[in-house]
Amino acid sequence: MTIRNWIRFFIHTLLVGGLVTGVASLFIRWNQFGPYVSDGDVLGILSSLLWFLFVGFTFSVISQMGYFAYLTIHQFGMGLFKGLWNPVQFLLILFVLFDLIYFRFRAFAEADDSYLPYILLGFGILLIGVVTAYFKNQQSSSNTFVSALFFMIVITTLEWLPVLLVNSIDWLYLMLLALISCNAYQLLMLPRYLENSRAERQQKTG
Repeated sequence: MTIRNWIRFFIHTLLVGGLVTGVASLFIRWNQFGPYVSDGDVLGILSSLLWFLFVGFTFSVISQMGYFAYLTIHQFGMGLFKGLWNPVQFLLILFVLFDLIYFRFRAFAEADDSYLPYILLGFGILLIGVVTAYFKNQQSSSNTFVSALFFMIVITTLEWLPVLLVNSIDWLYLMLLALISCNAYQLLMLPRYLENSRAERQQKTG
């Protein structure tokens, strides 16, 4: 990828994280915005929104670091496990989903809590991962479904760990929405930036 397209890729992913977090905060953190809205405090609304925008930028940077780490892990996995890499990834996906549901419930649930919210969260992540992996697989001439699903579930969960360990519900969902959006964007849009880079190189050499 050329430097110009890498910068575009970085900035566009940054904006995805910022905008998703900013919009989501209006709903998830309404208790912070509500008093400003009631008082008609436009400056308070804008300052809070700007703060969440920059928080989203931070989530985006974490997502991008995770993506480039994943590209390294993927190459290492293919070299080490060869044809077994897909089954290994699939087992890790199952383990992470089980961990997200069962071990989170054991760690954070109160005495009368239900498994349902934990199951729904895990199922939601799986569903988004499957949809993203399907579209990624459609882009490629080879079978990339399992690898894309691994990235969307396992790597997203690793990026999400700082908030998962604290278990603050508001931040749990804010960070998850930003990470999933940024990760899906990177996974699906990277080929376009690579193609643009190839076209630019051809123009220079032509």
